Amino acid sequence: MDLNLRGKIVVVTGSAGMEGSIGHAITFALAAEGAIPVLIDRNIRGIEYEKQLGQTGLDALFIQTDMTDVDQIKNAIDKVSEKYGRIDVVINNVGVNDGASLDKSIEDFVASLKLNLISYFATVKFALPLLKKSKGNILNIGSKVALTGQGGTSGYAAAKGGVLGLTREWAVDLIKFGIRSNALMIAESYTPAYETWINSLENGKQKLEEIKNRIPLDSRMTLPSEIADTVLFLISERSSHTTGQFVFVDGGYVHLDRALLSTK
Repeated sequence: MDLNLRGKIVVVTGSAGMEGSIGHAITFALAAEGAIPVLIDRNIRGIEYEKQLGQTGLDALFIQTDMTDVDQIKNAIDKVSEKYGRIDVVINNVGVNDGASLDKSIEDFVASLKLNLISYFATVKFALPLLKKSKGNILNIGSKVALTGQGGTSGYAAAKGGVLGLTREWAVDLIKFGIRSNALMIAESYTPAYETWINSLENGKQKLEEIKNRIPLDSRMTLPSEIADTVLFLISERSSHTTGQFVFVDGGYVHLDRALLSTK
């Protein structure tokens, strides 16, 4: 199926994570479809990803950006405008489950909101004039934590809840411009960051198996590649009448009856 993404300028925040991260999977899946990924991230790993894509004859751009600094975000979008003159899609993917709990300071909580929520608003705000010209779309990467809670991560939970609110608000605000706004919801996906968390636990292997056993479909975690595949569909013309939606790629983790688990 041709998703008609060839030549589309797609801004992806949080896209310079380690190989195997969701941002990495999205970036390289976009390039494989012929889209032009713009990596906006603070990690200089993005330089290597831009180089890798360039060596295969694909166009890509990395702009090192502190996503807690709105001036740097504006500068990044300005650079995209200068080089390409347009933006077709914004994928807000940056996010860190940083443990800013009730035990932490107000400053910790605000810092979590800056990274996990305000960066989403700022990126879309600065990209909006170009999105209006292209009648592009917005995809926010969300988390089950916004709906289920998790414990010990008030900042991240509040931010991800806010992301869902922005997704629907933007769908309403921007419908007159033909701009779609959706959120992709993730539950348990085994990324390098997830592995680091598991390895930090005394009983990490046991905890990992317990989590897998709670996922109704196949008792396994969602692959980053499966998330990337759904991203491609949602930003493409094949999803042209979908807006204001929360699309779950989670093996039924959030919604399906837990009675299913007793049959395994």
